[in-house]
Amino acid sequence: MNSRALGLVSLVVRDYEEALAFYVGTLGFRLVEDTPVPAQGKRWVVVSPGKSGAHLLLAKASSQDQLSRLGNQTGGRVFLFLYTDDCLRDCREFKSKGVRFVREPEQQPHGTVAVFADLYGNQWDLIQPNAQNRSWSWSP
Repeated sequence: MNSRALGLVSLVVRDYEEALAFYVGTLGFRLVEDTPVPAQGKRWVVVSPGKSGAHLLLAKASSQDQLSRLGNQTGGRVFLFLYTDDCLRDCREFKSKGVRFVREPEQQPHGTVAVFADLYGNQWDLIQPNAQNRSWSWSP
């Protein structure tokens, strides 16, 4: 049996520093790596919301085509799913830091879910999975 895991998801950003200020400063993600890649004129910037799961590669847009996707990488659908052990607590905390919520927390079949927008407008689900769904999703 092969062993595989999703390691990184690339997120197009306008500027490394503004993205770090939001993801690390506002959402409380951890900076995993920030390594210059001089040959390509970029940085390898990785952040993580927690101890496990996939990490985000903050990829600075380097063309007009990439800039045009900023904040709309999925055509208006929710792009990323952030698991939490307390959706209401995190909603309050994020709101106190100026994060804009598109949809307030509500009970769904798979857990308590709210939708927020990142600094560019990408939509995220903030999910507190029901206990019976944690086997497929995440455990604190």
